[in-house]
Amino acid sequence: MDLVSLVYYAIICGLLCWAGPRIGGPVLRVLAGVLVGVLAAAVLPALKAGLGF
Repeated sequence: MDLVSLVYYAIICGLLCWAGPRIGGPVLRVLAGVLVGVLAAAVLPALKAGLGF
């Protein structure tokens, strides 16, 4: 895994972990995790292109 991806996903996971207890029950946390994961994966290529990687 390249450094940009590693830092990007570390930030996303850290923010999701911080917000997790505030989201609600386990089902809502899983759904939020899936949604954030899909959005993060969709945004990463554009972010890397914008950074010139």
